[in-house]
Amino acid sequence: MAAFVGVAATGAVIVRDQRQRRAYTPEQVRERLRERVALAEDSGSALPVETEEVPAVPAWRRRLRGAAGGVRDSAAAALGWLRGRVDHSA
Repeated sequence: MAAFVGVAATGAVIVRDQRQRRAYTPEQVRERLRERVALAEDSGSALPVETEEVPAVPAWRRRLRGAAGGVRDSAAAALGWLRGRVDHSA
């Protein structure tokens, strides 16, 4: 039962993430790019950087990446320890 709940929760997170990425239609993206180009041409400078729209990496994702790295390092250390204990002379 717990595995099913975990899979369902993971699916919900993935769907939400995809929905956020697809929030703009292609025409909306093109319109926004045209506005930015017109603004840059009028001001004679480079395109403005919009830092407020860059999504930050959620804390849960940073923690998950950190935990995965720890597991990977532990597995590599255990494998190295086992290789050292195996008798290769046979």
